[in-house]
Amino acid sequence: MQRARRSATIAAASALGMSAVLAGCGLTGGSDDVTLRLVAADYGDSAANSSKKYWDRLVEAYEKDHPGVTVDVSVYSWNDVDAKVKAMVDAGDAPDMAQIGAYADYADADLLYSVGDVVSIPVEADFVPRLADAGKVSGVQYGMPFASSTRLLFYNKTLFAQAGITAPTTWAELADDAKALRAKGVKYPYALPLGPEEAQAETLQWLLSGGGGYTQTVSSYSLDSAENVATLEWLKDDMVGKGLTGPVAPGKLNRAAAFAAFTAGDVGMLNGHPSLMKAAQSKGVKFGMVPMPGLDGPTKSSMAVADWMTAFKQNGHGDQIGDFLDFVYSEKNVLAFSREYDLLPVTTSASLVMEAAPQDADLKPFLEELPLSESYPVGRTSWAKVSAQIKKRIGAAVTANGHPADVLGGLETTAVTAETAAGE
Repeated sequence: MQRARRSATIAAASALGMSAVLAGCGLTGGSDDVTLRLVAADYGDSAANSSKKYWDRLVEAYEKDHPGVTVDVSVYSWNDVDAKVKAMVDAGDAPDMAQIGAYADYADADLLYSVGDVVSIPVEADFVPRLADAGKVSGVQYGMPFASSTRLLFYNKTLFAQAGITAPTTWAELADDAKALRAKGVKYPYALPLGPEEAQAETLQWLLSGGGGYTQTVSSYSLDSAENVATLEWLKDDMVGKGLTGPVAPGKLNRAAAFAAFTAGDVGMLNGHPSLMKAAQSKGVKFGMVPMPGLDGPTKSSMAVADWMTAFKQNGHGDQIGDFLDFVYSEKNVLAFSREYDLLPVTTSASLVMEAAPQDADLKPFLEELPLSESYPVGRTSWAKVSAQIKKRIGAAVTANGHPADVLGGLETTAVTAETAAGE
């Protein structure tokens, strides 16, 4: 393994007392200096808090203590970063590392180092177990979680007080609250964003709250399960059909628009992730957060989303990649990134710090959801196609003329076909 070779090389050099050995391995300066290329996503919403500033600070600190290694970071928006990396790989010019939204296709094509081949054992063991498991293909971890978030039900305290209601814990209570909010003229009693931007997220959260999900078995998708059909039937009949989700059809409402409506005071309830807290606070919206309601009480499993760091094998810089990533995933740096962008840490050590730190109290409810959360099936190479079809088609299931069983059945067929094509 790469990390074993790195340790063995250093030990041998120490025993021989020969600095030339280290130089020959590219671990000091000289003719074997290495430049690592990293492509990363931008988590900022303006030039003032662009991720480029985070990486500039981190790389400056790393290079100061590693004169033989240069790290060249290119930061792209989430609209472009995955396509940029794909274009590089297709051109035979893969970066050394890419921090992107999916990894399974690259792992399936044998383009990636496994996590155990690059980072040290303490770093590998420090990843939050749920997220580490989500980073595996056929039992081997290739995706290193880089940032994560879970979902909670946000509600507008001012609108709730005006309607004389309290935060719901069950679907029935959520529907009753939505009716009371509508009676007070609230534009979106419950905002249901099933538009193409992020429909797969809202859908999964609802399916989990109904006891279902995308993959209820280890070996296959279960999109058209009885639990999933019942969930969408309830949404169609008891929420959308009764005018409780606002003036925009769910299939045309995107997550960003729903968040903007919440920060404008036009939404009573919606599912949100940590970044919504700061946005709502900046607009003076008083809000509360509770676990997503389920059939008989708070849902037992929340949705988690993770973004991924990958290490490509093409350039053969496994040792240097591993050393740099050990630095990236140090407790200090994970905490700095998570706090900068209101995201959850992906390591257990940083999570424990945030759980106890007063400055991170707002994130504690999200942290509590993470150990029992469920992620997208990103370890399946078929997921990209399945996700794209969910975004495109799920909104039709809850329209007046929609048929949830038919829509979910069609998605299941798509999933099975994609699985077969991918050899899963």
